[in-house]
Amino acid sequence: MMIKKIGVVGAGQMGNGIAHVCALAGFNVALIDIKQDQLDAALTVMGHNLDRQVARQKISEREKAETLARVQPSMSLEALADCDLVIEAAVEDEQVKRKIFQQICPVLRKDALVATNTSSISVTRLAASTDRPERFMGMHFMNPVPMMQLVELIRGIATEESTFREIRELVVKLGKTPANAEDFPAFIVNRILLPMINEAIYTLYEGVGSVESIDTAMRLGANHPMGPLQLADFIGLDTCLSVMQVLYEGLADSKYRPCPLLVKYVEAGWLGRKTNRGFYDYRGPAPVPTR
Repeated sequence: MMIKKIGVVGAGQMGNGIAHVCALAGFNVALIDIKQDQLDAALTVMGHNLDRQVARQKISEREKAETLARVQPSMSLEALADCDLVIEAAVEDEQVKRKIFQQICPVLRKDALVATNTSSISVTRLAASTDRPERFMGMHFMNPVPMMQLVELIRGIATEESTFREIRELVVKLGKTPANAEDFPAFIVNRILLPMINEAIYTLYEGVGSVESIDTAMRLGANHPMGPLQLADFIGLDTCLSVMQVLYEGLADSKYRPCPLLVKYVEAGWLGRKTNRGFYDYRGPAPVPTR
């Protein structure tokens, strides 16, 4: 099977990034969302990100225009009918994802592949909610998608070898590097990264250091490009909490217990950059620590 057209369901931060790299690599893309304003925002973000690539002389103005022309935004699932592969990139909520798969599968061709961009949920469980578990697998892109090189590839128990090979080949065509991960909670990257972020939040919660001192310590002491609390805000505190809950419930180990302070911030609606408040307040000219 030759993948020519790719559907992306969800036009948020991850979805618009996945659509960007697929279109830039020459694939036609159907970008689906239930909200027109989300689709409009996704195209605006894509345009800005492509402008940055033009400014850095990574691509030409012509390539930018051709890339945007390959993206077809739609609020209708019927736009997925002729896709060879559909990538789900919705919120990290298992019930939401299951509902999406139940809605899109009847629209797809019988031979179409389906992938999920989940960062933590069981691929085998999600596959079981579709009519094609053997043609289903996990494609976990890193954020921000246009810049990050890694894609974790996760096979469910029913995923066929041919499905895996086709998806792996696609990842290489996108200019990304695939890494195989087994279908355990949070896979590789988030299994290691999120407990570190959670521990940084515990360090703040217990008064060992302030937001600024914790981030400075990890940037300068461990040579991290950004501090763990700054990174948590970038990822989204609701996503951080969701992944920690998956780890805690899936592995039944107390070391994965989400920090109560993380829970409190999410309950307050302080989810990080996307809501302008998290461990930093982004409403002014420069971010200000909130604790």
